[in-house]
Amino acid sequence: MTKADLVFTHGPVHTGDPARTRASSLAVTGERITAVGHDDVHELIGPDTEVVDLRGKLLLPGFQDSHVHAVFGGTELAECDLTGTVGVEDYLTLVREFAEAHPDRPWITGGGWSMESFEGGLPTRQLLDSVVPDRPVYLINRDHHGAWTNTRALELAGLTKETPDPADGRIEREADGTPSGTLQEGATALVSRLVPPSTAADRLAGLLRAQELLHSLGITGWQDAMLGMYGGNPDPSDAYLAAARAGTLTARVNGALWWDRDRGAEQIEELLARREQLNHGRFRAGSVKIMQDGVAENFTAAMTAPYLDGCGCATANSGLSFVDPVALRSYVTQLDALDFQVHFHALGDRAVREALDAVEAALEANGRRGNRHHLAHLQVVHPDDMERFARLGAIANIQPLWAAHEPQMDELTIPFLGPERASWQYPFGSLLRAGATLAAGSDWPVSSPDPIAGIHVAVNRKEPGTTDPRVFLPEQRLDLTTAVAAYTAGSAHVNGLDETGTLLPGMLADLVVLDRDIFTGPPEEIAEARVLSTYVGGTQVHSA
Repeated sequence: MTKADLVFTHGPVHTGDPARTRASSLAVTGERITAVGHDDVHELIGPDTEVVDLRGKLLLPGFQDSHVHAVFGGTELAECDLTGTVGVEDYLTLVREFAEAHPDRPWITGGGWSMESFEGGLPTRQLLDSVVPDRPVYLINRDHHGAWTNTRALELAGLTKETPDPADGRIEREADGTPSGTLQEGATALVSRLVPPSTAADRLAGLLRAQELLHSLGITGWQDAMLGMYGGNPDPSDAYLAAARAGTLTARVNGALWWDRDRGAEQIEELLARREQLNHGRFRAGSVKIMQDGVAENFTAAMTAPYLDGCGCATANSGLSFVDPVALRSYVTQLDALDFQVHFHALGDRAVREALDAVEAALEANGRRGNRHHLAHLQVVHPDDMERFARLGAIANIQPLWAAHEPQMDELTIPFLGPERASWQYPFGSLLRAGATLAAGSDWPVSSPDPIAGIHVAVNRKEPGTTDPRVFLPEQRLDLTTAVAAYTAGSAHVNGLDETGTLLPGMLADLVVLDRDIFTGPPEEIAEARVLSTYVGGTQVHSA
């Protein structure tokens, strides 16, 4: 009998297999799981076997993120980081200190500010001028759909009261029409195009920085949700390819190639060439990202009915569909026929419907090709569209951390959606009951990449550590087993990593060990769990 290279004993082992959810021991030989069971697995222990005594700690399939911007997140960690606070004075202190520490930087860049920190969600240029008056400042907000700039940056970009809004964005303005310092959606590119681009070395360093962080959170694979040029951001593809060729990419990564919404079907030939080129080792790019709308907080998410104003009356604005919905059906049909997966950003209920219509058109034209198209974010889903996910085989790609009461939700979203539409938000439970397949991701650096925090919110519909007693739409809570499955088997399915996501003999040994069994503790303590170690293909890539 061949002895194992690695054996975990004295579990629990959560397999993700409905037929046998729990075991206590697991064996790994080479890259693969060779046995899952109890004391019988101990027979595979030989003189050279590494034995890990779990001592009651939980072994799980490695977590996967189905929608993340890893290179951007890792690069931003080296810039002016405003995450971790919502205080305006704190932001200004951080910007001033960063500028003082980097006197040779021609631009001050970074981000992570929250809309809830400012009246109406709109910071002003004058605030930044007070701490950095002499150099341009460009700071992306937490959701990466808007930017805060100072006067110098606006001057360099030539933005004045006469500058028109771009078709896919908005310049926020002072009373006389002068740009106020906040740019929404496509308007960010008016300034970001001037920001000195990151170098290839910067991007590679950002990827490796991100990979280290994600492994420390138990993440063994992910789908990068934007490979391409957008809004002045350099294409991160080169970092992935360089790391894959050098053998330093230890995670398994599927990249989503960016669909340029200013172009049409003529770009498909280029996407085919890029799919062929971006395929090495643990990295491939088999998906295409189509961003169909914006976000609700700045009223650019595409809705089936208009947003409300501060008095509760309907406005003339129902948000933006970035890609013509009729053309979208043709594009998706062509991509599907070429066996691309389509990864939609669909946040408002109209965008969700337009994406589902496109998937349905592809299905009618091409039949079922198994390309696992998925809709990410799904903040507002119309009840009439709920059953379509299962019927069309469209996967619900959820970002659970957003499904909670917090100021951005309570102050900048619910009042402008109205009671009925606000009750349609992040309908995880309804999607599950309607038969949809759930995958889960973070959208980091928009929000924390920690899967345990996401699982906590999916189960509790409350932020970890909150003292707010309110539960956000409690009927939409997921049970813990389903939430864990979304972050493991569900995301593995979306990412095309069919040999991962469950702990079964023959599967790749992508594993995570937690410091406690979250299935036996109270749900409100899920977020207290910590990752002790992470393995990819049986090789340890993180140890606490």
